[in-house]
Amino acid sequence: MSKILIIGAGAMGSAFSFPCVDNGHTVSIIGSPLENKTIDELKKNYYHQVLSCNLPKNINFLKADKLQDELKNNPDLLVIGVNSKGINWITKELESTNFSNTPLLLLTKGLSVQNNKYVLLTDKFKNVEITAVAGPCLAKDLSKKNKTAVVLANKNINKANEISKLIKTSYYFVETSDDLIGIEVCAAIKNFYSMIIGSANELNTAAFLLNKSIIEMNKFVKFLGGSEKSVYGLAGLGDLYVSSAGGRNSKMGRLLGKGHLYTEAKAKFMPNETIEGAELAMDIGKKVLKDFRQKDFPLMHALIDAICNNKKFTIKW
Repeated sequence: MSKILIIGAGAMGSAFSFPCVDNGHTVSIIGSPLENKTIDELKKNYYHQVLSCNLPKNINFLKADKLQDELKNNPDLLVIGVNSKGINWITKELESTNFSNTPLLLLTKGLSVQNNKYVLLTDKFKNVEITAVAGPCLAKDLSKKNKTAVVLANKNINKANEISKLIKTSYYFVETSDDLIGIEVCAAIKNFYSMIIGSANELNTAAFLLNKSIIEMNKFVKFLGGSEKSVYGLAGLGDLYVSSAGGRNSKMGRLLGKGHLYTEAKAKFMPNETIEGAELAMDIGKKVLKDFRQKDFPLMHALIDAICNNKKFTIKW
């Protein structure tokens, strides 16, 4: 039995507690500074509003001010499940703590630009070796213990294999890879392409867009130093299938496909929802348009133009 500390009380961080508890581990969930109310509610009745289910009753729920105390207790696995906006907070917290011997598993996906360079989320964590998780895993399905498959990526695949042994169950299947770059890039940019596929009004067009999306993802991943194999695996094609079939990005894609401008659609239909693909477009859009020709990336160009310049979404076929 191991001690697992999950940071982030959102849907995915909370859903991840199920395979951990089912493996007999001692599990604590610490909310971000913006999740104090959520932690209070979980302490009362264990019911998670977003997941629409009760979390295991043997989980210890803590607020953000207890983080440093918990880190000093030397957890066997540290799981980062905050959203992309909370990454800066948790990286600063961890920089002041010596946890170099503690395996760190990153559930959060993202890609940004700093100093005119593409930066992966794992790059934001200093002096620590990180394993990233990606794949077609919807939090609600995981909380229901529906069969789910993910891939753990670490440049040192032995580290990924060690974490795999801690968390895999009869319903939570785990593959491992040493292609950390490819897995992380796929996990981020599939949000672009799930919006694009979601914009299709009928299946023939959606299938065509799926094919073209994989081609562009492959080019982009290889440009950043990742492997083509990851694009056709769980982190790429697998996750893209799930994301384009439903979810926030696909929903926004449908709205764009109907002719709505992004700002209009966001304000009218999705005012309180985070659209990961749109936020990614705003983060890396300018550099993408500069680095890649429209003829090579027509889908990505069309989406970025629509999001960043608030134009009608139009693909130049």
